[in-house]
Amino acid sequence: MPTQEVYQQPTFLDPSLVENPEPRCPVVLLLDTSGSMQGGPITELNLGMQTFKDSLMADTLAIKRVEVALVTFGPVQTLQEFVTVDTFIPPMLSAQSDTPMGSAITHSLALLAARKAQYKASGLTYYRPWIFLMTDGGPTDDWQEAARQVHLGENNKSFMFFAVAVENANIEILRQIAPPSRPPIKLKGLAFRELFQWLSTSLKSVSQSRVSDQVSLQDPVGGPGGWATTT
Repeated sequence: MPTQEVYQQPTFLDPSLVENPEPRCPVVLLLDTSGSMQGGPITELNLGMQTFKDSLMADTLAIKRVEVALVTFGPVQTLQEFVTVDTFIPPMLSAQSDTPMGSAITHSLALLAARKAQYKASGLTYYRPWIFLMTDGGPTDDWQEAARQVHLGENNKSFMFFAVAVENANIEILRQIAPPSRPPIKLKGLAFRELFQWLSTSLKSVSQSRVSDQVSLQDPVGGPGGWATTT
């Protein structure tokens, strides 16, 4: 009896991975753009992303190593596939729709897994990826499976997951989604620019280290330029 062949989706190589053999430091910006973000929050978020880009562009090594992907919700959209900082153009985000946070998280995890497969196919090493979630609400869809995948990936050291609560975010659900070792942090007011400055500084420190190194991060609550408060 003939055996049935199993078709496997091929991994397509990104030419940029061949042209630039530096190890990669990938980060997914997972941003809430639901209707409740209208006004000051979405304005400050847009300004913060530009700060992020400008800060990373000042570091020649980060330009080659840090890769950014941008996923927004709702609805869930990949506004930017993984690219190095020099080709990342922060879009002008607008606030609309609901908050499908669970779907957005699982979508981001799949996006990251596909990029890691491309790194491996290209023979590139990479730092432990970051997923950086920012939300001012609570999920309007099922989120338990997303939480399970986040905890599993953290336990396996597949990525580092950060959750930032903006204004009236549902902190109780965020505590269940975020890994116990890295509970959610509450943004101080609308300090998005300070947050993104911290994020870019942290990623620059990571990109200047060896892939196997443990990098100490500045305290976002009590450190210089603190942008967070305790929840």
